[in-house]
Amino acid sequence: MRKIHVNDITEIIKKMCISSNINLGEDVLCAFKKNKEKEESELGKNILDILINNAQVARDNKMPICQDTGMAVVFLEVGQEVQFLGGNINDAINEGVRRGYKEGYLRKSVVSDPLIRKNTNDNTPAIIYYDIVPGDKVKITFAPKGFGSENMSRINMLKPSDGVKGVEDFIVETVSKAGPNPCPPIVVGVGIGGTMDKAAYLAKKALLRPIGKNSKLDHIRDLEIRVLEKINNLGIGPQGFGGRTTALSVNIEVFATHIAGLPVAVNINCHASRHEEIIL
Repeated sequence: MRKIHVNDITEIIKKMCISSNINLGEDVLCAFKKNKEKEESELGKNILDILINNAQVARDNKMPICQDTGMAVVFLEVGQEVQFLGGNINDAINEGVRRGYKEGYLRKSVVSDPLIRKNTNDNTPAIIYYDIVPGDKVKITFAPKGFGSENMSRINMLKPSDGVKGVEDFIVETVSKAGPNPCPPIVVGVGIGGTMDKAAYLAKKALLRPIGKNSKLDHIRDLEIRVLEKINNLGIGPQGFGGRTTALSVNIEVFATHIAGLPVAVNINCHASRHEEIIL
């Protein structure tokens, strides 16, 4: 049995809060540059240049990429041979978020009650998901989620008879209705199957996949490529000013479902698509 003290988790989460808000992933930067080469709109090219420069300024000056430093979303894959010592793991994660957002001078955007709307002033509590996996490792993925894009997300309980076309139409319709609001070029996470809540979870998790890495399932990979093409034909373009670079990637995750259902969730990420992972 491998033992990990929760204080170590707190320190790691603190650092990830700060780093993920400052350092844009290389996969995103590469996607900006690749799409700039084929973007037909001159204004679109200029905006992609601005986004590339903004990422460099943020990295050089250790400043947030965006003023919305997000709500903390944490995914943990915990080996079943791991034992946490020294306290409650949820408390340790939230303490890391608390310290990270304070020490990193990051905007605190969380309210304690969705209706009363009083700010917690430390960006806690975090959204925390656990998967128990074989082994003695812990994989932590931290994803600060801004709400300009989160607010554009949707879920639909389709009928099995709606089929693949119904799924495609719903994804494209969701992006079309979102328009410029989620700060394109976006990353589109899609969850298909399970129950309503499982589909939403899959869509969120799909956003963590590196840009350019398609599904290992042939029919899902084909669907990702096809839907990405349809989205980029909408003409929304970078920051909504027109062009072909509306989305950088469509990432789809699937799960078994009931014979009577076809749940589909679409979770949109802005152009920053912030996330970091570490394995202990």
